Amino acid sequence: MSPILSLRGISKTFGAVNALTDVDLDVSAGQVVAVVGDNGAGKSTLVKVLSGVHPQTSGTITFGGQEVDVPSPAVAQRLGIATVFQDLALCENLNVIENLFLGQELRPFRLDDVAMETRSHELLKQLSAKIPNVRAPIAGLSGGQRQTVAIARSLLGDPKIIILDEPTAALGVAQTAEVLNLVERLRENGLGVIMISHNMADVKAVADTVAVLRLGRNNGLFAVDEVSAEDIVAAITGATDNVVSRRAARS
Repeated sequence: MSPILSLRGISKTFGAVNALTDVDLDVSAGQVVAVVGDNGAGKSTLVKVLSGVHPQTSGTITFGGQEVDVPSPAVAQRLGIATVFQDLALCENLNVIENLFLGQELRPFRLDDVAMETRSHELLKQLSAKIPNVRAPIAGLSGGQRQTVAIARSLLGDPKIIILDEPTAALGVAQTAEVLNLVERLRENGLGVIMISHNMADVKAVADTVAVLRLGRNNGLFAVDEVSAEDIVAAITGATDNVVSRRAARS
């Protein structure tokens, strides 16, 4: 099966700083790809390139079999690439419906509250979300429920790829489990998911493939069910007892 999204030789420079160098990545429908790496590995820059915040310096992005340019977030969204950033960008004084449709309100002549509420329930149902009242203000929701609203909002444009930037950061155990269930719902709905994460337990729980970045370069691509957390950490840190030597020692 051909991937929906393919990156080939993606590089990004900021003056004399090489944030990304010749990065390759493939994401298929119904696949969760975890992108992991230490601080400064290039994960955030990669997210910004894909979401149209920073156009790449060189390299190609292929989406749906065609080479594309992603010069702005609006273009990324039109293509079918949605991004949920770590800060979520939610307005705490507004309710769930108002946050879901913020800037995308349904209004042929005036706000269509009924249509927006109906659509909100549909989006949350897709995710099997546990939000009892869509009229509740965001300020009263848990961290996991806020993440749910942010992910549901990203589905409004019917994307094919969703990028989740550290979706479980600063969440408790129960809330983390809630968010990981959301990731599995996205996969079951046939979406390609790129999950940026530092948490190896989360990666092992939901990812199909792990792509390791180190100092802005690819440093390993692994099937989750064939690699240990220790091997992934070795690739992240560049340890001398890396994946190759570990496997050689075991064979």
